[in-house]
Amino acid sequence: MGNKWTETYLIHSNDIDFKSEARLSVLLSLAQRTADADLEQLGATRDQMIEAGMGWMLITMDLRISRMPKALEQINVETWNKGPRGALWQRDFVIYGSGGEILGEACSIWALVDIQKRRMLRPSKFPFDVYINEEDSAGEAPDKVTIPEDMPLHESYRSVVRYSGIDANLHLNNSRYADLCMDTLTKEELTGYSCAGFRITYHHEARLGDDMVVKRSELSGGRVYVSGQAEDGSHYFDAYLLLKGTN
Repeated sequence: MGNKWTETYLIHSNDIDFKSEARLSVLLSLAQRTADADLEQLGATRDQMIEAGMGWMLITMDLRISRMPKALEQINVETWNKGPRGALWQRDFVIYGSGGEILGEACSIWALVDIQKRRMLRPSKFPFDVYINEEDSAGEAPDKVTIPEDMPLHESYRSVVRYSGIDANLHLNNSRYADLCMDTLTKEELTGYSCAGFRITYHHEARLGDDMVVKRSELSGGRVYVSGQAEDGSHYFDAYLLLKGTN
């Protein structure tokens, strides 16, 4: 099998929700950390990327979940670079439980960007040597989230990007968007269902101080569509949660 990188994590008490299971945003954060570690061990550290004037922008993430990790469970997150797909890159992940079983799999699409001009760069511009593993696969490249035109959305709440959610670039961290989506669920949905999947497409970076209107659909066919929008109607993100009953 091809080259992969694995990191081991313990699910701490501050990582869990009321079910004593890892929050969805924690899984996304650990996946992001593992991808960073994979690149860093190849020499593409954050500082070197900044010095080269480039960075990675997550476009779409598709996560399928068999079960959420539990409190104090040790998990392994495995990742590999599947290489360019045209102007974009695909990176896959597999999450293993303490018994070695697969808890989740994810496929993600990234763009290499010029951090000053905020424009995409061709894969050939990446100055570091990286391995490409096309042998292994966690699934097909995910399509962008498209909310059906006939799917009505209603305002769930409003959120302002503040210190607690920003990254080093003063942008809302990728993983925190999952919290925005989970926060739209009702008490009945949270207690009667578990998250079996999550797909998100990022359209526009949310910056410190931005005011976001978070809208959602009704639960239909196991899906809840969520959209984060600006006052002018432009979209920060579109996503859906895939829910399955716990009874």
